[in-house]
Amino acid sequence: MTSRIPISSRRHIAAAALLTAAVLTGTACTSGQASPGATPSSGSPATSSSASPTPTPTPTASYKPADASGRAQNVPIPVLPEAAKAETKEGLEAFARYWFEQLNFAYETGDTSGLTSVTSNRCEFCSNVARSLETNYQGDGWLAGGRIEAPSISANFEPGTDGNYQVVVQVQQSMITYFRPGGSQFRTPTPPSDTGNVMLTTFRGGAWQVTGLHPIQ
Repeated sequence: MTSRIPISSRRHIAAAALLTAAVLTGTACTSGQASPGATPSSGSPATSSSASPTPTPTPTASYKPADASGRAQNVPIPVLPEAAKAETKEGLEAFARYWFEQLNFAYETGDTSGLTSVTSNRCEFCSNVARSLETNYQGDGWLAGGRIEAPSISANFEPGTDGNYQVVVQVQQSMITYFRPGGSQFRTPTPPSDTGNVMLTTFRGGAWQVTGLHPIQ
């Protein structure tokens, strides 16, 4: 299986994470003795108070991209926005952006579960990408770069005869470098790319799903 996986390298591109308030208590004590029911004798009240310390918030681990020294660390997990749950033009475009965020997460971590959860196995390119990424991350290998940006996303909110909605996406991907343990490169880096693509999607069971991705010739 080839490990070259730029988004433009396949014809069939048919192949997801918090203060407690201090508690103040007071107690008062009086000097001398008092008979039952009598008003306590005057004196200087001694007040004591105790407060539970406010815990120091745990700092959020910083994101670190992959490089020759090792894999990416603390990569943010994509979250499906509410807008992407609607069967509307805006919902479809929001979903398309989310899908590419999942693709980026897969490139940086080798974890393709989020990507495949919103992708039909009918998307041949998507399946190829997932398998290739999983292969490249085997044996403690990793990728650096390969960041994907989608500066232009436009949906044609009219399903075709096959029931798919089309989304035209400009996809820009940075150079991909392939590393094995120790930091040595095991293949020639993949150069950056800038391509136009058509994403095919369906809305079933109350959710969007990618069924295909094809380059614009």
